[in-house]
Amino acid sequence: MFPELTGFLFPNDVHIHWSLMIVLYPYITGLVAGAFLVSSLYHVFGRDEFKPLGRFALATALCFLAVAGLPLLNHLGHPERAINIVVTPNFTSAMAGFGILYASYFIILLFEVWFVFRVDIIETAARSRGFKRRLFSILALGVYDVSPQSQAVDKRITRILAAIGIPMACLLHGYVGFLFGAVKANPWWSTPLMPVIFLFSAMVSGIALLIVLYQIAMKLKGMAIDRYAIAAMSRWLWLFMIMSLTLELLEIMMLAYERAEEWEVIGHLLTHQLSFSFISLQMIGGGLVPLILLGIVVLMDRYMDDRIRNTLSMVASLLLLLQVLSMRWNVVIGGQMFSKSMRGFREAYVPGMFEKEGILAAALILFIPFVLLVIFERVLPTFRHLERGDDPA
Repeated sequence: MFPELTGFLFPNDVHIHWSLMIVLYPYITGLVAGAFLVSSLYHVFGRDEFKPLGRFALATALCFLAVAGLPLLNHLGHPERAINIVVTPNFTSAMAGFGILYASYFIILLFEVWFVFRVDIIETAARSRGFKRRLFSILALGVYDVSPQSQAVDKRITRILAAIGIPMACLLHGYVGFLFGAVKANPWWSTPLMPVIFLFSAMVSGIALLIVLYQIAMKLKGMAIDRYAIAAMSRWLWLFMIMSLTLELLEIMMLAYERAEEWEVIGHLLTHQLSFSFISLQMIGGGLVPLILLGIVVLMDRYMDDRIRNTLSMVASLLLLLQVLSMRWNVVIGGQMFSKSMRGFREAYVPGMFEKEGILAAALILFIPFVLLVIFERVLPTFRHLERGDDPA
């Protein structure tokens, strides 16, 4: 009846209940956390090498955060009930805690974006006519002071909001790892390292995304790619990648060394059912290869041509985006492929193309933040300060 099953499985272990949407949900929140980190490195810590993309990183974080909850809503049988998390909060519920944290972080990010772009909004309202003038007048919230004193206040408030946002961004994605790590009945998930692994891999995916998007944006705008920005992001990406891979390998090594009963099923899972997604994609193609490429970029930066640096960082970033997606797949789907009996496996899970939670739905959800980013760029250009030579903060 179920040819894809082997061994002895409990009846509730036959089906994959958390599907592709639950893979996509932590992936998108990870992109948010990594992008916000790059923005904060400039706004909070004053790292001038990130000045060219401080605004762009902030806009990227906002656009991806806006759709981070869509995979969960699509997964729910009654998505209209999601508002109950905020309306009737339950502070003992892990999922309700995530909803409150998500809403709080979204509000902080909106305020930070407004203070960063406030002068641009006012200037656009002043030189526009008709609907555009009314739109930007509304966005200005009735505040039209652009004096040096008011801009200095904007910078201080931006720095405070970004400082508050750093731990909230870390909590937002670390909390995703906590939700999996708190499932005691699943030995593949129930580990204290799970929130930390999710957090560091989030930084990897977010910085990798910015490297890719920044280079594409500069090409489309006909502007020069800042070599110092690419070099700095490559260094940070290499650092977080090393830490993320180290933690992932340490988790596997500890399980293998302890040789507890759960290793019998997890070891078989990694070398058989997940051999391609874990060994080939996550560890070799998405781990070892980018590790070498970024090592070349970081260690040979002083002697490297800009075009080679940009190309190597782009290829490494694309591979790392695939690596983090593979990690999410292996954790979410892989954790459901073995039975709680520790004696049986569900051999394969292949999402359908046109299902409610299938490949097409996932692709559309993942495409939405890029559309929002294009719209944001049309309304409030994030690289205008580079053309004018202004301070982006």
